[in-house]
Amino acid sequence: MTLGEDVRKDPHPYTPSERRIARERHRRVRTRRSAGIAAASTLLTAVLLYLGITRSPGWPRVRETFLSGHYAREALPKVLEGLLLNLRLLVVCGAVVLVVGLLLAIARTLRGPVLFPLRALAVVYVDFFRGLPLIICLLTVIYGVPALRLQGVPTDPVVLGGTGLVLTYSAYVAEVFRAGIESVHPSQRAAARSLGLSGAQTLRFVVLPQAVRRVVPALLNDLVSLQKDTGLVSIAGAVDAVYAAQIIAGQSFNYTPYIVAGLVFVALTIPMTRFTDWVTARMNRRESQGGTV
Repeated sequence: MTLGEDVRKDPHPYTPSERRIARERHRRVRTRRSAGIAAASTLLTAVLLYLGITRSPGWPRVRETFLSGHYAREALPKVLEGLLLNLRLLVVCGAVVLVVGLLLAIARTLRGPVLFPLRALAVVYVDFFRGLPLIICLLTVIYGVPALRLQGVPTDPVVLGGTGLVLTYSAYVAEVFRAGIESVHPSQRAAARSLGLSGAQTLRFVVLPQAVRRVVPALLNDLVSLQKDTGLVSIAGAVDAVYAAQIIAGQSFNYTPYIVAGLVFVALTIPMTRFTDWVTARMNRRESQGGTV
């Protein structure tokens, strides 16, 4: 044995006590028992729901109208083709919403009497579009803007529908950003100003980095909602996943394409939701351990 091996060797290796071994064994047994009970109760609930639905008097008609395999296979390729429009809207509108929402939040948190008109406009915008139902905003923009016959204003239903989504979601995202900005302790601003940073530099380098990190889970939730609401542009005639399903349903008088479109949106939303949950849990762990929030 070399000198290095002799130094690395622990003369008193750790040996868990009998009490600790018994406690860990009991914890493993309790975990397995809880998992078994949860699995059994879930299976029982699923069986009861299946029997309750399939044995109802109208089940054969519902299965034929909403769960037809033939129409599902026919609708899936067209629904996926229309889904590309929804994804493009999500990417473009999501980026614009984040920028506009951040600018609105900054405008609402500006100080000084000379900036009161800007703050007031931001407050009016947020209050108005948060209170206005999204469907009414979309209908107003899609059908009202072309009626003005303004030169240079686009009349594409996709562009107008995306504009309506941006107008509404910017108001919600602005409140999320504002909550993050106001959650930064005033001492952070005071410390930055004492180091010679200007007001704009303090906002950019001190306040906003902390505020954005704190509201990431809420922002991801808003993006999940935006992803689902992109289907509302179908009211303008844009052929997205929802409108593609509507076309097939109108031709066949079978509503299975709507179920297919709904399942496609669910399959797209679940990964985003799980990612949001993971980010939230990660930030909570870092905060509880005293890490950077």
